[in-house]
Amino acid sequence: MGVDLDGIVSAKPIRFTELPRGVVAVDAYNALYQFLAVIRQPDGSPLTNAKGEVTSHLQGLFYRTINLFEVGVKPVYVFDGEVHELKRKELRARDERREKAAAQAVAAASEGRLEEARSKAAQAVRMNKPMAEQAKALLGYMGVPWVQAPFEGEAQAAKIARDGAAYACGSQDYDSLLFGAPKLLRNLTIAGKRKLPYRNRYVDVEPELVELELILRENNLTHAQLVDIGLLVGTDYNPDGFPGIGPKTALKLIREHGDLSSALAAKGLTPGFDVESLRNEFLNPRVSSNYSFRFGEPDEEAVKNYLCTENNFSEERVLQGLQRLRKALGEKQQSLEKWFGS
Repeated sequence: MGVDLDGIVSAKPIRFTELPRGVVAVDAYNALYQFLAVIRQPDGSPLTNAKGEVTSHLQGLFYRTINLFEVGVKPVYVFDGEVHELKRKELRARDERREKAAAQAVAAASEGRLEEARSKAAQAVRMNKPMAEQAKALLGYMGVPWVQAPFEGEAQAAKIARDGAAYACGSQDYDSLLFGAPKLLRNLTIAGKRKLPYRNRYVDVEPELVELELILRENNLTHAQLVDIGLLVGTDYNPDGFPGIGPKTALKLIREHGDLSSALAAKGLTPGFDVESLRNEFLNPRVSSNYSFRFGEPDEEAVKNYLCTENNFSEERVLQGLQRLRKALGEKQQSLEKWFGS
């Protein structure tokens, strides 16, 4: 779901080809969900290999990663770890919504309503640990680093960005800002032409750069107050938020009363959670300082075997992708360590 901060967050559109060069810590699960939702057959079903196993996430990961390298962005993918106990309620609700959407997709497809079937199938997307392990394997063959978070991938990605090891986080969700990411790049993994649901029309989706410091300055907020706004609206840790309170109302309340506890008291609302404990999950998230990553040289034979032999990708297209990757890395015999850094 992610926290809703629309209306109080200003985003700067950036052309994909004009993205700042450098390392970006990408929320891996967020990106893989996008690939699974977008890369679909006309009837809404995902791409699969000869064994019937879903491969949409691998196709998206391979080609989009190459696209990023071609414009000078060096992605480090950060994977979720253990499920935070506070998030279990939201995950159960998501599973229920997916089951309902899956049933609706089947019904729509059987009645020939392919556009609706595709839309509902995208809503029924599920990401699991085997898919994450497949993604890690492919990244390893490509020489692209990944980091394992102890809990929330977004929180760990924000930590990497705060440490200066990456200049931004890559995610669709504003949660990265609550976790303290100095910069957030949205639409990083889905930029390009996208068809509007139920309409025969395509739009250009461009990346957006959101800067935490700018948001705080424009709204005269501290980081802790932005977290309080998120808690009023609803986060993955308290998905219901508070009835009738959207981003703009939450901003008004925090400006008037200073913090979440005071705002709730003024409205006569009783939180169903420990305010300080939940706020602390964002201000001092459960992340690791003991991480490292480096970019390596692609193992082209391993990539080809994994994608073509094991997952039935087109060998011609994969070889073309590898050629693009070589070119993006620089075909001169320069040091990869010097080119990429660490």
